[in-house]
Amino acid sequence: QVQLVESGGGSVQAGGSLTLSCTAVRYMISSGDCMAWFRQTPGKEREGVAGMYTMRWYAESVKGRFTISRDNGKNTLYLQMNSLKPEDTAMYYCAVANRGWCDSHSWWRPADYGYWGQGTQVTVSS
Repeated sequence: QVQLVESGGGSVQAGGSLTLSCTAVRYMISSGDCMAWFRQTPGKEREGVAGMYTMRWYAESVKGRFTISRDNGKNTLYLQMNSLKPEDTAMYYCAVANRGWCDSHSWWRPADYGYWGQGTQVTVSS
């Protein structure tokens, strides 16, 4: 069974940076996998933050500040987050798509992802 383990969350002040990591266990990620980062706050739906397949996509709220990348050799997906804002505070999750691929119309849909990590908390104070 695929297991995704996130790390790198924490508490930072506004304007700071964090890098989240997501390592796959018992599964070899490849360029053929659509992977993404989502975030969620209490009472709100899970929101797509950044996705990666043959291209990279970002939510408008994080464009220019966040960068998604992966190192297939390390079996790890990353999310570099710069210029953090208090509204970025959330639980962040990584995910692998059910069908392998995704596109600009689907990368942000939680229902298209079958494997999820346990989440890592990011808190940004003003």
